[in-house]
Amino acid sequence: MHQFNRKLWQSFLSLAKPYWFSKERKSALGHLGILLLLLIGVNGLNVVINYVAGSFMTALQEKDQPVFYRMLWIYFSVFAVGTPMVVLYSYVHDRLGMKWRQWLTNHILDKYFKNRSYYRINNDSRIDNPDERIAQDVNAFCKMALSFLLVFIGSVITFCSFITILWKISTLLVLIVVSYALCGTIVTFLLGRRLVGLNFNQLKKEADFRYGLIHVRNNTESIAFYQGEEQEKEQVKRRFSDAIWNFNLLIGWTRNLGFVTTGYNYAIVLIPALIIAPLYFAGTVEFGVFTQADMAFGQILTALSLVVTSFNDLSNFAAVVNRLSGFTEALDQPDRSKVPGAKVIKTIEGEQIALDRLTLITPNGERVLVKDLSVKVAPGSGLLIAGPSGSGKSSLLRGMAGLWDNGEGSVLRPKLSEIMFLPQRPYMILGSLRSQLLYPHNRSDLTEADLRAVLAAVNLSGLPERVGGFDNELNFADMLSLGEQQRLAFARLLLASPRYAILDEATSALDVVNEEKLYKLLLTTGTTVISVGHRPTLVKYHPTVLELKGDTSWRVIPAADYEPGRDRFGPETPPAVS
Repeated sequence: MHQFNRKLWQSFLSLAKPYWFSKERKSALGHLGILLLLLIGVNGLNVVINYVAGSFMTALQEKDQPVFYRMLWIYFSVFAVGTPMVVLYSYVHDRLGMKWRQWLTNHILDKYFKNRSYYRINNDSRIDNPDERIAQDVNAFCKMALSFLLVFIGSVITFCSFITILWKISTLLVLIVVSYALCGTIVTFLLGRRLVGLNFNQLKKEADFRYGLIHVRNNTESIAFYQGEEQEKEQVKRRFSDAIWNFNLLIGWTRNLGFVTTGYNYAIVLIPALIIAPLYFAGTVEFGVFTQADMAFGQILTALSLVVTSFNDLSNFAAVVNRLSGFTEALDQPDRSKVPGAKVIKTIEGEQIALDRLTLITPNGERVLVKDLSVKVAPGSGLLIAGPSGSGKSSLLRGMAGLWDNGEGSVLRPKLSEIMFLPQRPYMILGSLRSQLLYPHNRSDLTEADLRAVLAAVNLSGLPERVGGFDNELNFADMLSLGEQQRLAFARLLLASPRYAILDEATSALDVVNEEKLYKLLLTTGTTVISVGHRPTLVKYHPTVLELKGDTSWRVIPAADYEPGRDRFGPETPPAVS
């Protein structure tokens, strides 16, 4: 169960501290300083109102008109000064929260995209909905952390401002208010700590429900073809039911806590009157002291009752801290290559691609995909990776790219900037046709004529007119067929002209004629091609074939000797071929 403990405070500090020690700290501390001055000013006005209220009520009782109107004038003056202070306080508070959120979001995004952490995080079953954590949990954390910080500081200021007033009126009232607040806090904490875990689960289940709806939206056509509406509806409803079930528990415990907090708040109305009434009846104090004592008692009790009055919000905040800290801790995990005893594939930069005694294991460690694989792909040559489905062909590409590093051996390859990977379903960015063609670079040396020429080369010459030009932003993943997306990806590849191109079923949606045209065009650019595919037509574009059998064994043979589907494995594995 997630509770208020040392780890929670450590998690909170690890999230909050970086901003206040960053380059933005001067601006942050400046805003915080203004807020503190405004807090002190508002509390000062409250103290004035406290004294004025006592004199006001006494003058009213004694029918002392000069004093009554003088106190009334002071009231109006305090309101005139206090109104802009309160408005300015809210503005500065929101502005500081916005700046904190902006900094923390950018800080986390830098970590998220560094060293491909986003890839590792999205494949980590322990971290659900990272997008929700970045977009919503960061916002909630900054707002709530700032609010609680200022409430705490304001409570300290309020306590210090009114304790002297109440002490002068009645020492007994001071002892009662401190004891009452302490008892209320202990009871609230013991009864309400279950809310922390329930709030944590509620955030997770609500995020899962939203993700289920997004999943349906992103796969509408596939669901329609399969007629899978009933199953998808049940899946979404199940996630919603889980959220409702947890919410029922949450509101039940909130109800139980409400019995304590509501009674706690009602009782404070009577306590000052019970203590001050005997003094008034004895003629020791004036009538206005009733109002003065009641206000001071209420202010001090509010300052001491932060846990009682805000426990539900505190438990929700604790859940946000736990979710966000778990996410950032996952982002900060050390490189596996630096973990003592970890089996990690070594990556070395060089002029060619070569695998040396590579053993590749799935990230969860459950399956060995290939053992002691050695093969070289020198510049100007080429390699076709073949084998049955599930033999590890695409996984081997992940190992080459460094996405999977669980195993042994080494991968020699050029810088990743000199290699381009084309998956079976090309990535269509959110942007224009121009940005699609230039991704992931932002070149300015290519004219519109250059872009039209490469589109014509891949049989997409009419695409600019069809989409409204090169700079019209559209959802290309929805408006282009898979075959058109694959041809657009080839155009992107031709414009980038990398040293190596690694194609994973990159022409699977194309007919043989278009496939032949694109491969021949690519081979004229000088790019060295490594392909994964099942089609026998791909063999002729590669001088060498690496065949994975699916039982961790493999062979490297000349393309001229390769016959798809025929088992040629002998008693010994052939040596690597360069």
